[in-house]
Amino acid sequence: MPSKIQSGDTVMGRWPGSTLYYEVKVLSYDTETELYTVIYKDGTELELKDSDIKNHTAFRQVSGRSRSRSRSPSRRRSRSRSPARTSRRSPSRTSSRTNEGRKDKLKEVLEVRLTPVVLPPTENNSNNKHEQKQETIEPKVEPEQQRSRYNLRRRKDGDPKPTEEVKVEKEPTASPCPTLKTTELEFGGRIGTFIMLLFLPSVVLHLLLQVSQDDGSLLTLPASVPTAEALWDWQVFGLVLLWLCFQAVLCMLPLGKVVDGMPLKTGKKLKYRINGFLALLISAVAVGVALQQEVDLTYIHTHFLQFFSSAVMISVLLSVYLYTRSRHLSEEEQAPSGNSGYLFHDFFMGRELNPRIRSFDVKFFCEMRPGLIGWLLINFSMLLAEMKVQKLDSPSPAMWLVTIFQFLWVADGLWHEEKLLTTMDIVHDGFGFMLAFGDLVWVPFTFTCQAHYLVSHPSELSMLFIAVIITIKGIGYFVFRKANSQKNNFRKNPSDPSHSHLKTISTATGKSLIVSGLWGFVRHPNYLGDLLMGLAWSLPCGFVHAAPYFYLIYLVLLLIHRNSRDEHQCRKKYGSAWDEYCKAVPYRFFPRIY
Repeated sequence: MPSKIQSGDTVMGRWPGSTLYYEVKVLSYDTETELYTVIYKDGTELELKDSDIKNHTAFRQVSGRSRSRSRSPSRRRSRSRSPARTSRRSPSRTSSRTNEGRKDKLKEVLEVRLTPVVLPPTENNSNNKHEQKQETIEPKVEPEQQRSRYNLRRRKDGDPKPTEEVKVEKEPTASPCPTLKTTELEFGGRIGTFIMLLFLPSVVLHLLLQVSQDDGSLLTLPASVPTAEALWDWQVFGLVLLWLCFQAVLCMLPLGKVVDGMPLKTGKKLKYRINGFLALLISAVAVGVALQQEVDLTYIHTHFLQFFSSAVMISVLLSVYLYTRSRHLSEEEQAPSGNSGYLFHDFFMGRELNPRIRSFDVKFFCEMRPGLIGWLLINFSMLLAEMKVQKLDSPSPAMWLVTIFQFLWVADGLWHEEKLLTTMDIVHDGFGFMLAFGDLVWVPFTFTCQAHYLVSHPSELSMLFIAVIITIKGIGYFVFRKANSQKNNFRKNPSDPSHSHLKTISTATGKSLIVSGLWGFVRHPNYLGDLLMGLAWSLPCGFVHAAPYFYLIYLVLLLIHRNSRDEHQCRKKYGSAWDEYCKAVPYRFFPRIY
């Protein structure tokens, strides 16, 4: 361990992702990673770099009264205007003005606010005293006073005195901050992500070949490999590009409200236009016009493999473009999960957090628009294809259930499009091949496997079974929407009276974790609702073939993996508060099961 800091020392440590410094105790130092293991007052243990740790003497407290003061009236007035200083009191001052100042300070200072103050140089040769930095003094306080001064807890309304406001900043350094590097590699690291690049397109192709077969096993290899003509057509490629351009135009329409995203590392918030539901309605009108013009939408079903290949090609080209443009990113633009320095890992995870072409946000657009609305268009083409192949006057009850259920799910997601801005995909993950392929290929071509299956495999359903399926869907939707709405509303305004009945656990970050209601039932009730709805989508297809249940199997694996990512991030963010939450809510998805 460097000589200036030893195990057991009490120092000031920067809270990750912010400019705030809090009092921490050094536990150990790893010479290989050159990281300190420290513990905060609330029990949170984190690893910090040497540049994130400072001694108490490296900080300066902004004094309310300087050691020497000029007698110049202009000097005195200019210094008293500084918000960080208090003016010299004189007997002529009225006590009412003092009381008003105290009341204003009590209203403004509800918790410790640690904000940057640049340390002054050792010498100041400026002749203009108004341009000189404020004088500072060494904070001479006892250990007990230090601990209370940098307390992370929010003040209670009943506290008699406001906590003293302290402004601190780490010493300026001559060299710039090092580039952010991803140290925790996901999906198996370099080898795992390389395999995923080849594995994911192969899985989707295998599913599309199997869904029309009579063999119900997903493990059986297809009888023949499709030809190049069956996989590629330039006209289909042009149609896919036209669809993407059409949705991009709808996304950029100056209609719908503009909202702020989550704060970035710099505190800045990006702007997002919310008009996804309007894009869905316009797309539905466009499909209606196409039907009136006698456009054969079953063309999508008969050329499905070619549409799949075109979507794969576009997702690859988009990923290459995103990786190429991310070579000269600033630290605040980098994604925390995609900057390891390894080609395949970063290409897969995405190096840029919020890639934008001027004001057009590429990730936000791809997350909700072309894939989800394209999913509904594919389902509709499958509905028409079933009537054509099975020679039906109207779609079967099973097809109606699948298309209506999935239409409601997509419409609900686009109606609540603003809530996407708080998800891990937007806040944490970079936009690379993983999300590009997932949004443009995986969603529209695997989530439609139930409707695709019913085209060639009719399914007879009794009225009782239909009622059971609708009940499962209803319960799943209620749990999913109620949990998500409660979570997002609580994040926006924890003090809302509608949340007063909820029990919470406070964390060192100033946020709280809900431990009652649906969020006290299981840790991820929204995942539970999603799984119940996925089951309702698959049941109309019967139990003969495994292909309709591919989505449900995939969803279980996805949510288990996402749960591990969520909990890893929450444990780093909330520390001991997260462990307390896990004890209060022991089950993740299913009570008494998992």
